[in-house]
Amino acid sequence: MQTGFNVRVYGIMINDQKQVLVSDEYIRGGYYTKFPGGGLEFGEGTLECIVREWQEELGQDVKVVEHIYTTDFFQISAFDNVTQIISIYYLVTPLSPFTASVSTTPFDFTIPEGVEEVERARWISWDEFSSSAVTLPIDKVVADMVKAKY
Repeated sequence: MQTGFNVRVYGIMINDQKQVLVSDEYIRGGYYTKFPGGGLEFGEGTLECIVREWQEELGQDVKVVEHIYTTDFFQISAFDNVTQIISIYYLVTPLSPFTASVSTTPFDFTIPEGVEEVERARWISWDEFSSSAVTLPIDKVVADMVKAKY
């Protein structure tokens, strides 16, 4: 059995209406609400990663405002039993007007036949935002931190 690490980099965006951006995703048969971002690629720094991921997923140019959190506990991957997840979270702000398509309803998408991954961004009001609004264990820790800090 080969084990390894998977480094994930996520951005937390809070808009002027005090809403938090999340991504509703269908991944390999499961439904997840998480923060926008993704996997660090070999040869890439974490700041480059978050800028690339937001451009790929949302067509949005962002800049990093500050580091929020890096995983400090053991977390196994939700998709296998041999990969340890290390997640890094940054507060981000848009560099241009936010124009990505967003939904107001969780999982407001259809899943085409044979497609394994679908995602859609959604704003959550500050009053409704909490650790219960996101799915993944590390995201829950960060949601509590964001709620306490901002």
